[in-house]
Amino acid sequence: MEKYNPLVVENKWQSFFEKNQIFKTKKNLGKKFYCLEMFPYPSGNIHMGHVRNYTLGDVIANYKRLKGYNVLHPMGWDAFGLPAENAAIQNKLHPVVWTKKNIAVMKSQLQRLGLSIDWDKEVSTCDENYYKQQQSLFSFFFKKGLVYKKESYVNWDPIDQTVLANEQVIDGKGWRSGAIVEKKKLSQWFLNITKYSDELLESLENLTGWPEKVKLMQKNWIGKSIGCEIDFLTNNNEKIKIFTTRPDTIFGASFIAIAPDHPFTQFFESDGNFLKFKKEALKNIAIESSLSKNEKLGFKTPYFVHHPFIKDKKLPIYVSNFILLDYGTGAIYGCPAHDQRDLEFALKYKLEVLPVVSPNKSQDIKIKDEAYVDDGFIINSDFLNDLSVNEAKRKIIKIVEDKKIGNSKTIYRLKDWGISRQRYWGCPIPILYREDGKIIPVPEKDLPITLPEDIDFNKPGNPLENHPTWKYTKCPETGMKAIRETDTLDTFVDSSWYFLRFCSPKEQKLPFNEENVNYWMPVDQYIGGVEHAILHLLYSRFFTLALKDEFKFKFSEPFQNLFTQGMVCHPTFKTEKGDWVFPKDVKFEDGKYFLNNKLKVLKGDSQAMSKSKKNIVDPDDIIKIYGSDAVRWFILSDSPPDRDIQWSDSGIQGAYKYVQKIFRTCEKILDYQKTNENFDKNFLIKVDILVKEISDCVEKFQMNVAVAKLYTFLNLLNDEIEKLGVGKKSLIDVFKKYLIIISAFIPYVANECWEKVTKKTDLAIQEWPKFDNESLRKDEFNVVVQINGKKRAIINAIHNETEESIFSKSLAIKNIKVILEKTTITKKIFVKNKLLNIVTNEK
Repeated sequence: MEKYNPLVVENKWQSFFEKNQIFKTKKNLGKKFYCLEMFPYPSGNIHMGHVRNYTLGDVIANYKRLKGYNVLHPMGWDAFGLPAENAAIQNKLHPVVWTKKNIAVMKSQLQRLGLSIDWDKEVSTCDENYYKQQQSLFSFFFKKGLVYKKESYVNWDPIDQTVLANEQVIDGKGWRSGAIVEKKKLSQWFLNITKYSDELLESLENLTGWPEKVKLMQKNWIGKSIGCEIDFLTNNNEKIKIFTTRPDTIFGASFIAIAPDHPFTQFFESDGNFLKFKKEALKNIAIESSLSKNEKLGFKTPYFVHHPFIKDKKLPIYVSNFILLDYGTGAIYGCPAHDQRDLEFALKYKLEVLPVVSPNKSQDIKIKDEAYVDDGFIINSDFLNDLSVNEAKRKIIKIVEDKKIGNSKTIYRLKDWGISRQRYWGCPIPILYREDGKIIPVPEKDLPITLPEDIDFNKPGNPLENHPTWKYTKCPETGMKAIRETDTLDTFVDSSWYFLRFCSPKEQKLPFNEENVNYWMPVDQYIGGVEHAILHLLYSRFFTLALKDEFKFKFSEPFQNLFTQGMVCHPTFKTEKGDWVFPKDVKFEDGKYFLNNKLKVLKGDSQAMSKSKKNIVDPDDIIKIYGSDAVRWFILSDSPPDRDIQWSDSGIQGAYKYVQKIFRTCEKILDYQKTNENFDKNFLIKVDILVKEISDCVEKFQMNVAVAKLYTFLNLLNDEIEKLGVGKKSLIDVFKKYLIIISAFIPYVANECWEKVTKKTDLAIQEWPKFDNESLRKDEFNVVVQINGKKRAIINAIHNETEESIFSKSLAIKNIKVILEKTTITKKIFVKNKLLNIVTNEK
């Protein structure tokens, strides 16, 4: 029997797909489906995370296409950014050369995977046609008042020498360099995302196709806080305005804390000790998400405030590293008994800790190391005593307003988005600084403002600022001397609207064609890692809202359904000196791990594949041995798509064997001898059941369950071949259904077998198999599922449905799945059409 050679077959069909443009979208044809995966950065090689992400999307795109949808499944490159600039410098290449080389490599790798991508829709953010339109959008935002420039403290990465957005600071460190982020005052461009805070928050409720955890992350990031502002009078007759969400605790206040850059610091800004403290505090303050983890530091000022409700009580004023100027008013009153950060600060500086909230009326409580933050009743608070927390909040706000020392206030954690970056490899900001002092956008007719090719990376700082001629120009309207903006745009701007550009990537006059955008948008299915939950998705939502009216969008949200896939994991390996080692270089002998030079290696935990830890498996290496279909099959089969997957050599070998089995089955069917047609109702019902179940699994993103049922499908075919159960025509008809289905999962072997069976190359334009719902309903039975004799569920089954099928359905039921995950199955008792009792070792 002929052996299946994946490399030969895949080369053949990859060429066929490209030549015949099988996956090209149609023009406004019928029902549409827009499938989009994460926007890749062209780092040079795809990794298994890419393979998983794009394979999942490919199954959905193929499935919808076979179901008769007009599918948009595009690909592009998030190609600007500091990593490309740094890599180009290290490799002594121009960033454009380095980037385009990487794009070519990654594109060929993705094409090798057999992905159903319409490459006619390809975009790259470093292409002039793309960033010309982005500059046009910037000008639109400028004229609309949504973009502005101001001087402010920014997150400064001292290694990468650039500004970072709050979202790019992880635990107080730069997300790429790992350097401790400092605060630095610069004149920066901002997008007024806060104008849409309420809309961004409220419309989360409409995103029913999003995971709840992602919606919660966005909700927390937007951070709507309802409270009040209160003016405290200082002993030098100034006012410090504080914001609090807990005005009910005002009688428990023991200090005032202000941000290191608060305007009140002008009264002691020449104090050497303060200047030293301020420098250290701004270096480590980073962003709000890291404040709770930092050591609480304070500088006691020579000033105090008068408590507004307790006569003669003075509250000391501290400058602290856990207060941000751009959150609230940059000042708080500390109530240590009911806020953990305040408590840690108070204990360190020996400040009063007075409880003013108790779980029980008129009952005092003691506070030691943990603040009481739960609901309760007010104590030790004069006219607020015995009120509930909510009652006390309402009463104190009214009194504050009546005394004209404050007012109710709603604020947001979300801040305007700083988009200036001090680097070369980014979209130039289309702004001119004219000699008469005016700041003007570059006229539309003069776009794009392109990057100079003759760039010098040897000088420290911004290469565009250091360029001898590029920044000097003239105002096209007046002829006055002008200087170009030398900062470039944050790459998150590039990835905040690419999904719109995909709808009409060749459009020259506008960023996107209105008709095309309203046909394709919103994206029906977006697939990406949970790391995109805040950065990319929030900005994309903002862009959509900001552009909606001007471009007459018929949609408000860009992504209708969101799926966040798990990571691909692999054990780590280190030498005894602590150096990371690639798994492919490790040998296992006599229970120990070695390198080729016999150097001992220590095996570590399985972690998400990472270039820095070298625990990666190069897809190219695996494809050369097993082929792309085997890689795709393993990636889909090993675990639920939303969970991490553990890479294993035995797993990929098993996937390869399955692909071989498909081909052998095809050969058997072609050699099948039984020509007389006999009707086997049970066989056809089983096929219909499998088609229905696999269809349901794909719709629900249960790819691993669909894979399990495809194993069952192939076994069913082979059983019929062995027992000569049906005629050759019936067998071929069923095999064709099977091939159409697996073409969504593993396209190469499916197309090869289709050609052998039908003598045609039209698999990609077939229809997804239909099933006879009426027939299935007539043969329905209720099967009771028990665990250790206790009824746990009733499953709807068809006549003579197999034990394997019933058990598979049981695993999809949450309460059964939870129990079985904690126990070991010892046996199963199955009574056809009646009962499945799963016996476990549970005591």
